[in-house]
Amino acid sequence: MAYPSDISRAQFKRIRPILERSRKKTKPRELDLYDVFNALLYITKTACQWRALPKDYPDYRAVHYYFRVWSKVSKGKKESTLDVVLKKIGRARTYQKWQEAMHEHGYR
Repeated sequence: MAYPSDISRAQFKRIRPILERSRKKTKPRELDLYDVFNALLYITKTACQWRALPKDYPDYRAVHYYFRVWSKVSKGKKESTLDVVLKKIGRARTYQKWQEAMHEHGYR
């Protein structure tokens, strides 16, 4: 099922390499990063709880894991992977909500 917060596969193709670089690949991925990223967009848009993530998306624990990986700001960088990709796909409002949520919950 598609949700209004989802991006297209074409949009995802532009950001996939950025997302894949943020985690060292030690074994083949079992999850489609497209689904994981759309789940994060859904959470950002709806402000739902992790456990309330619709079953159409991967398990909330896996999504939360990628959220932690992608929201980390690496040494010597000013932005997290999520900061970069949200800007790249033109989700300005999503990016602003993302920043507000990060500050509100003390992630930065």
